[in-house]
Amino acid sequence: MARPLRLQFAGGIYHVTARGNDRRPIFEDDDDRASCLIVLASIVTRYHVRCHAYCLMDNHYHLLLETPEANLSTAMRQLNGVYTQRFNRRHERCGHLLQGRFGAQLVDGDAYLREVCRYIVLNPVRAGLVAHPRQWRWSSFRATAGETTTPGFLTVDWVRALGGAKTRGEALQRYTSFIESAIGETETPLDRFRSKPAVGSELFTTRLAEQCPVAARSAEVPRAQRFAGRPTLSQLFRGVISKAERNACAVVAVRDHGYAIREVAEFLGRHYATVSRVLASADGESRRGEMSYFKT
Repeated sequence: MARPLRLQFAGGIYHVTARGNDRRPIFEDDDDRASCLIVLASIVTRYHVRCHAYCLMDNHYHLLLETPEANLSTAMRQLNGVYTQRFNRRHERCGHLLQGRFGAQLVDGDAYLREVCRYIVLNPVRAGLVAHPRQWRWSSFRATAGETTTPGFLTVDWVRALGGAKTRGEALQRYTSFIESAIGETETPLDRFRSKPAVGSELFTTRLAEQCPVAARSAEVPRAQRFAGRPTLSQLFRGVISKAERNACAVVAVRDHGYAIREVAEFLGRHYATVSRVLASADGESRRGEMSYFKT
């Protein structure tokens, strides 16, 4: 049976979830959670994704992601794949860590966005792990509320502005009050959207239904046609002299313009493994830069 079509749109905002196999823990300790955030930071940079909220629990996580480039599946495949490899290596295990595909609900409208933000950071409270979201270190609440340093991968101004505040101080107060107002509630406005592909008004869901056939046809377009307007490799490497420039252009060709590693290797007259190492080195430098946040 074919898997359900993943709706991906430029500028789409998604409530993303992933759970452990058989509901088993995907985070054994805080080092695992820190590792997951490091990988999240790398996909935010690499795929130009915006993370507006997050919460890492024990056997699952929640993210609120915006995709200016309609690349949610690609970004999530990288996040879940790399984190699983790190988890398995650290705990000397193998096999699947996560249960099936990640979940993703499209979110529409400021009111719904506010509710999703609140739902995400209140997860530890509803689970009985803490009395207040600020007591859970592994969510975006404290950073968005201005109570701690904002990590580089988290976008907070957009979330704060949802309340219509005119100053930063007012925005922080409104955000905190909005989150706290739902502590103790057993039901949320989002309950009626469980298992649905989108959270939003009837008009929004109707428009999505109309766009599904368009999305399906788009998914069937061959890869070469989707990248028909990209620059040629000759154009990308024109004027390149040094090894450093060549390596940088190789990364751009693969990451930003969709060229296969083998295509770049053949163009440069290099072995496939050589170009692969260049990309791996670029990813390593990105991760080392992201590590600085966790040392503060």
